[in-house]
Amino acid sequence: MSAAFLQAIYIVPSKGQQPQPVTAVRAIPRKGLEGDRYYLGRGSFSRWPGARRAASFIEWEAIEAVRREFGIDLGDGRHRRNLVTHGISLAALQGRTFRIGTAVFRGVGPRSPCRYLERLAGPGVFDALKGRGGIRADVVAEGVLYVGDTIEPIQDNSRALDCFGKWPD
Repeated sequence: MSAAFLQAIYIVPSKGQQPQPVTAVRAIPRKGLEGDRYYLGRGSFSRWPGARRAASFIEWEAIEAVRREFGIDLGDGRHRRNLVTHGISLAALQGRTFRIGTAVFRGVGPRSPCRYLERLAGPGVFDALKGRGGIRADVVAEGVLYVGDTIEPIQDNSRALDCFGKWPD
């Protein structure tokens, strides 16, 4: 089995702009991805404080399934997610910590499609992405990620087995 990896990175400097592909980006805790609208405080939800919008992820496999099943091309950033993964179930990363490059993320919830995305990407996108819109993640530790970096789940030490092979109470 091949390793999971980061297939693409997209930054959107301002709401409504086309996603811009980049080969590398710095991820910073409590800020997000350098140069992205949420990092800059210009995202749709930036006026409300809180986490859950540092980075958005989508599986390349989901993008391909939407193309095959619905004839909708979400390539070249039309999916409006920051990071495109390959070879890993993003649902399995919800509530987990994982590393890409030198950055560490924590999956905080699903990134469901919305009607705004459908207005930008075209009719049918909302229904096509139901259940496969990706996840949102917060940046836990600063670092740089590059296209091609592997995605490595990190063992959750709060659930580590004790020396007798039992879960702590």
